[in-house]
Amino acid sequence: MNPLYDARQVRRAFSRAAAGYDAAARLQHAVEARLLEMLDYRDDPALQHAAPQVVVDLGCGPGRAAAAMQKRWPKARVLALDLALPMLREARSSSKRGINPFARRPQPLCADARALPLAENSVDVLFSNLCLQWVEDLDAVFAGFRRVLKPQGLLLLSTFGPDTLWELREAFARADDAPHVSPFADIAGVGDALMRAGFHQPVLEREVETTAYPDLAALMRELRAIGATNALAARRHTLTGRARFAAAERAYEPLRREDGSLPVTWETITAMAWAPEAGAPIREGGMEVARFPANAIPVRKR
Repeated sequence: MNPLYDARQVRRAFSRAAAGYDAAARLQHAVEARLLEMLDYRDDPALQHAAPQVVVDLGCGPGRAAAAMQKRWPKARVLALDLALPMLREARSSSKRGINPFARRPQPLCADARALPLAENSVDVLFSNLCLQWVEDLDAVFAGFRRVLKPQGLLLLSTFGPDTLWELREAFARADDAPHVSPFADIAGVGDALMRAGFHQPVLEREVETTAYPDLAALMRELRAIGATNALAARRHTLTGRARFAAAERAYEPLRREDGSLPVTWETITAMAWAPEAGAPIREGGMEVARFPANAIPVRKR
């Protein structure tokens, strides 16, 4: 089966966007703030959760959320993971600005969400803001999250839903037969994948908001600035010509609002879930998988 996304293109796009990402990522920052507020639930004294020892910010970008969680839990080991090395350089440089040089800072780690280089049962909180829309196999990724989380560890994530950029998708569909916008998973698909991975008490929310741009070119510039370029493996590997772009502009034009702006829809899905108790079976490929050390296997002597 051919992959849906080109991981090398995802890495290249975010590497190119690293220097200017923080200034352009307005929506990403807003979703991140909502996700960080959800950490208050974990720290509710009534739940009696101990302060986390290991926290992971997956798809950390320039490291804003990692820095916020390090401030929230100063004694924790906060790992800032990203696929793009230039993003981690931005995170490292920003973490040094205006911070006590003796204070603990997030540790950068270049890694892929699909193959986390972390030990089993080692993470107390796994936080991921608008990263998973670049992953095609949620079951495999959530199984990896389940593997690294400690029993009753917290998973907090956000991703884009299928209504995201529907205007852009339809405009280019009338101008070109190649795909231009990713097929994002819906809220039911995210929730079902969490349940299949064995997560407990998942709580999911969906929000739809609209931003505005003066023209299609302005929207495309912002998407490039945040690394959200076309990374589909089946994309056209040549530049979008002027004729195709002009056709997409014409297709988008009927949606122009009274104030002269073009609307752009963003559907965001947030989810909170808990890893199960120790000893619960892990589900992989729709089946429960038992795990135990090799020295626990009884050996029959002849």
